[in-house]
Amino acid sequence: MASTFFTSFDIPNSLDLKHHLHLSYKTRTRKSPYFYCNSSKSPPKPDLSEEPKKQNPSLADQLQTLSTTILSDTPQKSSTQKLLTKPKSIWVNPTKPRPSVLNLQRQQRTSYSHNPQIRDLKLFSKKLNECENSQDAFLKVLEEIPHPPTRENSLLVLNSLKPWEKALAFFNWLKTQDSFPMETIFYNVTMKSLRFGRQFQLIEDLANEMIDNEIQLDNITYSTIITCAKRSNLFDKAVEWFERMYKTGLMPDEVTYSAVLDVYAKLGKVEEVMSLYERGRASGWTPDAIAFAVLAKMFGEAGDYDGIRYVLLEMKALGVKPNLVVFNTLLEAMGKAGKPGLARSLFEEMVSAGISPDAKTLTSLVKIYGKARWARDALDLWQRMKSNGWPMDFILYNTLLSMCADLGLQEEAEKLFDDMKVSEHCKPDSWSYTAMLNIYGSGGNVEKAMALFDEMSKENVGINVMGCTCLIQCLGRARRMDDLLMVFETSLKKGVRPDDRLCGCLLSVVSYCENGDDLDKVIACLQQANPRLVSFVKLLEVDTTGFEQLKVEFKDILNNTEVEARRPFCNCLIDVCRKRNLDGRAHELLYMGTMYGLYPGLHTKTPEEWRLNVRSLSVGAAHTAFEEWVGTFSEMVNRQEPLPELLSASTGAGTHKYSQGLANAFESHVVKLSAPFRQSEEKPGVFVATREDIVSWVQSRVGSFAGSQ
Repeated sequence: MASTFFTSFDIPNSLDLKHHLHLSYKTRTRKSPYFYCNSSKSPPKPDLSEEPKKQNPSLADQLQTLSTTILSDTPQKSSTQKLLTKPKSIWVNPTKPRPSVLNLQRQQRTSYSHNPQIRDLKLFSKKLNECENSQDAFLKVLEEIPHPPTRENSLLVLNSLKPWEKALAFFNWLKTQDSFPMETIFYNVTMKSLRFGRQFQLIEDLANEMIDNEIQLDNITYSTIITCAKRSNLFDKAVEWFERMYKTGLMPDEVTYSAVLDVYAKLGKVEEVMSLYERGRASGWTPDAIAFAVLAKMFGEAGDYDGIRYVLLEMKALGVKPNLVVFNTLLEAMGKAGKPGLARSLFEEMVSAGISPDAKTLTSLVKIYGKARWARDALDLWQRMKSNGWPMDFILYNTLLSMCADLGLQEEAEKLFDDMKVSEHCKPDSWSYTAMLNIYGSGGNVEKAMALFDEMSKENVGINVMGCTCLIQCLGRARRMDDLLMVFETSLKKGVRPDDRLCGCLLSVVSYCENGDDLDKVIACLQQANPRLVSFVKLLEVDTTGFEQLKVEFKDILNNTEVEARRPFCNCLIDVCRKRNLDGRAHELLYMGTMYGLYPGLHTKTPEEWRLNVRSLSVGAAHTAFEEWVGTFSEMVNRQEPLPELLSASTGAGTHKYSQGLANAFESHVVKLSAPFRQSEEKPGVFVATREDIVSWVQSRVGSFAGSQ
């Protein structure tokens, strides 16, 4: 089924890729207690003097003698040697089917088919299930038990109790009767009921009780404990009990094995996952689709494309056909690894195999296309969804709308939005309206944005802080400050709490204000959202404010701001200074921002080229950075210090149709300064100048920029 897709990967062979993966993770993770899983050195043979020799030992038997050494922190061989050698083979009679390697020694369930009391006991169990959740009510029903609590009768009733509270209460009551000893199977049945209720602490208490009373914990006991810990997101506990299980020489079954792999993957213990996987494979375990989904998700989270290829290769080698869950996991992994083309190929393989995508599949693919800016592919996919009747839900619709907002596809977004309005089950919600506000706001379509805001009030759709931010940004650029004030106050009344992004938006609008009335309106909004920012803006205007005082206040503001909003704050403050002709303050803020790590990668140098990267800067900050940069190498020319052959400034030239503002503003500033930088014909958004041009330009000027500041 998946052979076409598998063969499209350039994979030398399984051993080489496996070797590459382990060498990669060895340098990034701590030493794994299970890393020595594929060693050519056979484990020490157990003492067989007291039992007959087994022809085909189970995996539990093979691991029994390793239980005291497999958790050792002392390696016996190098990781590379162990990966490049095959496990010692075991002879198997080809004329007889090989028994399962996961041949677990579990207690057999009691058969109730010949029990004449079964009808009475089932009616009794029903009464227990339906009685009130109180001790008195439960004990009252117990008085009506139709037959004495023998071992078989008690197991039948315990298995029939659905609520975990009832199962635990009945189990505790049995222990007080002393009719028969409590065996492992009674604990296991009770634990399974507790697992449905995710009552891990109660399960662990029962397990410790078994240990104290010297009652054997079997495979089912450990598996129940481990899987309940996983379902309860208690991953450390799952690992703890898994390691205890190994020390007893027991081996988990297929379900528990996949669960443990998932636990290690969620803990980021990649090396342990790979080692456990190899241990099972070396012992004859055939992973199922769930196990491969765990591996694919782990590699996807790490963005490790080699790991994803390894999963695909292993599935092909073992003949495991991916189900819908595995395909969804692989698609998410492809997206995180930045492989949209391969994600598209995998999706086509899935469809051609007759597996219908669900909403999660389509949402993952749309996100991948949106991130890669593959607008045509995403819109083609939408058409296929409609023609094939594939499922559409809120998340999928909103993901498509968000993609349209990111790519500036207003017309396509409006069609999607209209589709949602007429759909039976996916009417637009707050996030749908937010995406449309973002689209109209980015395009400067104020009238449609305000009409949408009014529509939200009529449809009783609440506005969130992101929608409020998009609308205020749009109104600020259009200089409609009265509407901005109305939107802000209305949003506050509807429960919107200003966050750092909204404060940054208001701060940027301050830099647009041309007159005092407009400025007062925006400052009034900002005062309600973040009064400390207002105080700092006023401090910038005071001539007597020293640099050290500014630095202390600025640092305090950054410490009380979310990390992702710190650079926008600095950009906006620089823009405010440029708007008010406080160029000296703008340069001080840029220096402080650089000092506090807000502009990493602003300057890059090679022997052949020096580059200024202003992609993450606002227009005012980009102008300030360019002036600083030009002033620096102007001084170098005056001091006759060497310069590289080429100097360049990069503004970026994104694919969004509204993303050209910085490049255009930067070009205007370059022209204003008469600087010898020209847009590169080969690289959009890059301005270049040769060393000769710079030297000639500096020498023709009376003074450098540094001297004029």
